[in-house]
Amino acid sequence: MGATAAETLAQISAAGGNRLPLPSPSSEPVFAAPWQAQVFAMTVSLHERGLFTWEEWARALGRHLSDGRPDGGDYYERWADALAELLRTHGIATEQDIEQGTRAWHEAAARTPHGKPIELGC
Repeated sequence: MGATAAETLAQISAAGGNRLPLPSPSSEPVFAAPWQAQVFAMTVSLHERGLFTWEEWARALGRHLSDGRPDGGDYYERWADALAELLRTHGIATEQDIEQGTRAWHEAAARTPHGKPIELGC
């Protein structure tokens, strides 16, 4: 069985010397929206495939969080920015690829009925 999202976040924080802020522990879900869980899962999957180490991830995330909102309300937006940076850095995707994928996702989300999975390429 794999680690929970909270356990994985703790591993990432430890890799960054426990200096990264984490979503506050509470009875609330770790993710406020499905896209947050999706970008988290993509990050974990790419790490498991060896694209980057958690130390490298923690550095990238830390850079983006330093530009984020003081209340952390944009935590997963900064998470997505860090993932995009590593995709570009490792030659997995260009800026244009990322912009096109983001646009396609927003368009698919806009046409998807509430409560249904968002599917690209429909």
